[in-house]
Amino acid sequence: MTSTLRVGLVGYGLAGSVFHAPLIAATEGLTLDTVVTSNPERQAQARAEFGDGLRFTASPDELWERADELDLIVIASPNKTHVPLATAALKAGLPVVVDKPIAGTAAEARELAALADERGLLLSVFQNRRWDNDFLTLQKLIADGELGEIQRFESRFERWRPQLKGGWRESGNPEEIGGLLYDLGSHVVDQALTLFGPAVQVYAEADVRRPNAETDDDTFIAVTHANGVRSHLYVSATTAQLGPRFRVLGSRAGFVKYGLDPQEADLKDGKRPSADGTWGTEPESLWGRVGSGESPLTGGGRPEPSLAGDYPAYYAAVAAAVRGDAPNPVTAHEAASALDVLEAARRSARDGVAVQL
Repeated sequence: MTSTLRVGLVGYGLAGSVFHAPLIAATEGLTLDTVVTSNPERQAQARAEFGDGLRFTASPDELWERADELDLIVIASPNKTHVPLATAALKAGLPVVVDKPIAGTAAEARELAALADERGLLLSVFQNRRWDNDFLTLQKLIADGELGEIQRFESRFERWRPQLKGGWRESGNPEEIGGLLYDLGSHVVDQALTLFGPAVQVYAEADVRRPNAETDDDTFIAVTHANGVRSHLYVSATTAQLGPRFRVLGSRAGFVKYGLDPQEADLKDGKRPSADGTWGTEPESLWGRVGSGESPLTGGGRPEPSLAGDYPAYYAAVAAAVRGDAPNPVTAHEAASALDVLEAARRSARDGVAVQL
């Protein structure tokens, strides 16, 4: 292993080009070595940003053939390829980061985790929204006891996209692992489990609302945690009026926060992480509010300064974990627990029952 870890990135679509490549390049101790894409336009796009020294292959198999030239594989390809590609990378002796969801089922995720454990290799899941500004702020409020004992956690990841965009994410083919439940649902469920621990019961409603849509585009998940907290999680592409990103109710106070963390939009706009202290920050007008008995829309409660979002922290933690200097920031076992909830939600929505875990 070299002092600078050489990364092979599989896939240069939305996930690869917007999230993974820029974050890898911005992380000290990581270098983007090879990108797997056969698309000439994507190759040109990547070379323009990351330099002529960037290498390309048309197939992941070429990475396994020269595994001794790489230190980490990042899989940012379509969901249905995650398990076979992660399996191949681990068998080639390479640590792996997989975009969420790591697999279509919890059983597959646990099989991958077992393989990684057997080989003594890192297997991490890209759950970047653990480093959203609102999530980091909420974690601090809970840790500081500002809200008291948490009773209900409401989390919304809503969009207004009445027209279909097409592609595998909106495919009704089960092999594609598409739909919002496994896309945005992976984020909100992971956040809920990270904050409040294991789930013991899941109830869900999943609807297909847009004309010609093939898979869920408006879904609600109710999770009862073992500690008694109830999480109400909403993911939607059909929300004409967006609700608060978070509404968290505790025995002492509540926290309400509107608006999405700015990092995804900034990355899409071509902005890149910097060391000047501005990355992941938002204006005071978007801060959440903490209080009791009043509406934040009428100025109730006190403004709570948003901590800066920090997606780069994920890859910094991965680099440290590969070197053996820090724990895996998001384990495959944690991802499997989230998939237990997603599978239960799918079953609940289909059968109209609450599912016990």
